[in-house]
Amino acid sequence: MFWAHYISAADLNGVPVISVPDRGVHVGAPDPGPLGTRDPTAAKDPAGAPGSGGDQTGPRRGVEPRGLCPCSRERQHHLGLRRTVVFPPQFLDSNQENDLLWEEKFPERTTVTELLQTPQVSFSESDTPSSESTELPVDWSIKTRLLFTSSQPFTWADHLKAQEEAQGVIQHCRATEVTLPQSIQDPKVSTELRCAFQQSLIYWLHPAFPWLPLFPRIGADRKMAGKISPWANDETLQHILMSDWSVSFTSLYNLLKTKLCPYFYVCTYQFTILFRAAGLAGNDVITALISPTTRGIREAMKNEGIEFSLPLIKENGHEKKASGTSLGQGEEQVISDEDEDESFSWLEEMGVQDKIKKPDVLSIKLCKEKHEVQMDHRPESVVLVKGTNTLTLLNFLINSKSLVASSGPQAGLPPTLLSPVAFRGATMQMLKARSVNVKTQAISGYKDQFSLEITGPVMPHCLHSVTMLLQSSQKGSFSAGLYTHEPTAVFNACPSVKEGPGKETVREELTNCGLHRKTLDQLSRTPILGKSSLRHVEMSDYIYNWRS
Repeated sequence: MFWAHYISAADLNGVPVISVPDRGVHVGAPDPGPLGTRDPTAAKDPAGAPGSGGDQTGPRRGVEPRGLCPCSRERQHHLGLRRTVVFPPQFLDSNQENDLLWEEKFPERTTVTELLQTPQVSFSESDTPSSESTELPVDWSIKTRLLFTSSQPFTWADHLKAQEEAQGVIQHCRATEVTLPQSIQDPKVSTELRCAFQQSLIYWLHPAFPWLPLFPRIGADRKMAGKISPWANDETLQHILMSDWSVSFTSLYNLLKTKLCPYFYVCTYQFTILFRAAGLAGNDVITALISPTTRGIREAMKNEGIEFSLPLIKENGHEKKASGTSLGQGEEQVISDEDEDESFSWLEEMGVQDKIKKPDVLSIKLCKEKHEVQMDHRPESVVLVKGTNTLTLLNFLINSKSLVASSGPQAGLPPTLLSPVAFRGATMQMLKARSVNVKTQAISGYKDQFSLEITGPVMPHCLHSVTMLLQSSQKGSFSAGLYTHEPTAVFNACPSVKEGPGKETVREELTNCGLHRKTLDQLSRTPILGKSSLRHVEMSDYIYNWRS
């Protein structure tokens, strides 16, 4: 809740304010009416709050006048009066923001209130602080929103000329590597910077239906409800869409295998999959991470012969591995008997093995199954598939009926494919970016605060590219609030990998994948964020501080 009124500088006490024209501004509060208007029926302020003025004549500060006639508002519109909007300091937790992101899509125009609130990111005691560094850790999660703030203006990012927009698209398609100086004196007239910014906002999507929000897919039923879906009850059309999707999916995997695509995402209504090329995230083979999973999906993968591991589930100090190659029934019985004997060997040492009833094999099996079900839909259920098993996973996904919803708003709609490079059947898309200028209270008066908001599926390469550009344009000083699509945060969990002699060669083979060399170097590193992701980034004098 905030108050809209006409004030002097003396009334402010460290809260951000913004002076905006009254016409056409959406701040979510009723119009306070013309200057000097007061509701004659309004009672005195019993609390005597600062700025209210008690029983004084004229307009009472901090209280919205009521009972204004339409002509009063009309008169103010014609006079073109300006007003100051005061925002009390409200701190919005980034995790709370993410809960909303699962259910609702960010509107194309965000209110001024949200823009001022969102840079204030609060952190819980479990948040991980960072040490100073010249580089950010790699973050494999998908961001839904970036909000940068700086003392330097972002006006250079607005209103690109037609030639600059076209040049940015060409640079992306040709994978042109742009290197900017450490500091740009006048970013607004830097054509190279503006073209590079346009280049960094491009991504590729399949399928593409302009009237449907195709990311995120998990928890998207509410925002898809009521949308036109001609394929929902048409099996022939569903078959055509899935056939076309299978071609695009296979095309992406082939690009990944030949190291012409660094990574891509498969977003279904139940889970998200990250495919990474060999040489990325410290791995020398193709990897695929699936999150969240259920016992049913894992059992189906086992039945298809897909070998996978659960990196966050430890058994006897090692990763739990699940093999699709099934053992014989006799071998399974021997193993389970050996495990049971080892589990109760301590009873024999105490001499009480005959007095305590051991649980039977069925009870042990039920207990294990209960544990597996309990981790369903949780970060701990993330599955890691490596090497040639990723090809088996590809075929499994193409033929799996659980990949597409059978009912509801997403019924019959193929999963969303997101990639940093073009592939067969893909559509070029652009992240939305806009800048806003605000004023905040300082000791000596007001100071300008500038914001740049980017919304859409922000993939890892885009986050790195944009921060590199801002390092030059904002003279090494900015901060950012990062909003994560939560099911993908666990993609930063990575088992320890030993450096092999051939890994440098594998990384060199990725130079034609379409990414900037510095971005590729960052994505090649082993993730260190675990189950968390970057939430807040601050750069000062070209040195990063970050929180996860």
